[in-house]
Amino acid sequence: MSGKLSTHVLDLVRGGPAVGVRVDLVDESGAILKSLRTNADGRTDEPMTSADGMRAGIFELRFHLAEYFADHTGFLDVVPVRFRIADATQSYHVPLLCTPWAYSTYRGS
Repeated sequence: MSGKLSTHVLDLVRGGPAVGVRVDLVDESGAILKSLRTNADGRTDEPMTSADGMRAGIFELRFHLAEYFADHTGFLDVVPVRFRIADATQSYHVPLLCTPWAYSTYRGS
């Protein structure tokens, strides 16, 4: 079984996918491993990591919400979601539901 890391972003103000959100994958050292933007479905066109790049450890997805919600006077800037990959053979999905003022996340399937 090969694992991967994926994400998607839902805009709760507009009631649909958040298009064009920049998402950075960062490792424990703070190095940016990958930077992608969400598509028309609020998903990235490719996984944040594929099976080749999966490894156990602590990682962070940084969602650039101030950039996305530029037409609002929002509160949030860059939302970091820090998580642990315990088993690199599993798939991890980290969605973000957001507004300019609040967000929620969970481990999806």
